[in-house]
Amino acid sequence: MEFEELYKIKTPDEVHQAGTSKQTGFPSPATHYLESTIDLNSILTSNRDATFFIRISGNGWKAYNILNQDVLIIDRAAVAKPGKLALVVKAGSFKIERLTAASAKKDELTVWGVVTYIIHSV
Repeated sequence: MEFEELYKIKTPDEVHQAGTSKQTGFPSPATHYLESTIDLNSILTSNRDATFFIRISGNGWKAYNILNQDVLIIDRAAVAKPGKLALVVKAGSFKIERLTAASAKKDELTVWGVVTYIIHSV
């Protein structure tokens, strides 16, 4: 079980602007093409500068419903609370752990970021 890739969120190059139809009479069936697209970055992230994507390799975290090739969205600015999944540095390597009140007091554990979303492939 390893991290395959680490991504920083990129700003989209092109922003699509929603438009309105100026015709009279019945609306065109193609007016839905004028609607803006869904931007998952704006929906799934709250702090773009502190958010990272990590692709998982292996099924080592199946207990947390994290499977091979899943993408984790990690927010480094999120508050690490007991019960949350977090990416931690333990004994010099990255691990995924569910935080507890006792784990927050351990000195050998450093919380790198909080897992905000797990994206599965279908």
